[in-house]
Amino acid sequence: MADATLDVIGIGNAIVDVIAQAEDSFLIEHALNKGAMTLIDAERAETLYCAMEAGVEVSGGSAANSMVGMAMMGGEVGYIGKVSEDTLGKVFSHDMVSAGVCYESAPSVTGTSTARCLVLVTEDAQRTMNTYLGACIELGPEDIDEAFIASAQVTYLEGYLWDPPEAKEAFRKAQNVAKANGRRVSLSLSDPFCVKRHCEELRDFVENHVDILFANQDEILSLYETDDFDDALQHITRHCEIVALTRGAQGAVVAGRGEVHFVNTAPIARVMDTTGAGDLFAAGFLYGFTHDFDLARCGRLGALAAGEIISHFGARPEMDISQLVEASAQPLSG
Repeated sequence: MADATLDVIGIGNAIVDVIAQAEDSFLIEHALNKGAMTLIDAERAETLYCAMEAGVEVSGGSAANSMVGMAMMGGEVGYIGKVSEDTLGKVFSHDMVSAGVCYESAPSVTGTSTARCLVLVTEDAQRTMNTYLGACIELGPEDIDEAFIASAQVTYLEGYLWDPPEAKEAFRKAQNVAKANGRRVSLSLSDPFCVKRHCEELRDFVENHVDILFANQDEILSLYETDDFDDALQHITRHCEIVALTRGAQGAVVAGRGEVHFVNTAPIARVMDTTGAGDLFAAGFLYGFTHDFDLARCGRLGALAAGEIISHFGARPEMDISQLVEASAQPLSG
């Protein structure tokens, strides 16, 4: 087996995020499910976009955010995701490459516009996401470059890809190629409602094919259809080599290799916006994992990266997060 030239390749929905503040009354008025990700059509996207306050527009998507975060830490990363040849698609591609991510996915030529996610952030820092998938759901098995996947230590899959059938096939092909080349497969469950839609299929995939699992508390409870976190933790650790479960203000639990670590949250003055917190936790953790950090330090780096993201508006770091790599060597205060 050839040595890996990349640390991680992420595969996900290539989306441009539009992030704006909103009152709870706005969510109620527009019948939005607070704190969840809801798929919407083009007409609904236009209606909400026009009704929202002016916001920040930036290339995003869960796995894309994670890969940019890793690149900013100094990691060698790649990304696979579908955009269109429109203005937003070109912005997305330019942003990824400028951030140091190897991104060469062929654009869609069907005329479908690039995906966008309308993110509404309420005063309590909860984010409510409304996603028009557009071109990103055209990702298919033909977009998975086998040599590219084989070049990475870890292939990181975004759980949202389980919704579109063609993307799910791309997902499975990437997993098969990674395993055939002796690489690890990592998955983020992404959203509790996505998990509920595909519970049995996802549980089978996780238990039989995933080495490193990322999930928040709601997602892992949904996967095992239980209200007992410890019960879900016991179930998942029987199947995955490593599990990293985030619990909001309670920090995170990292388990694997006979170890269980409770990771404190990073100390910050105020939570401004939780958009991208899980994405950057995964970025920090995977950077640590692919650079041979112990599991506790992987968790600390994830927590530090997540802490930076939630301290400001938007899902991209505003500081030089490569500094967090060294900081992760020290315990986090409780």
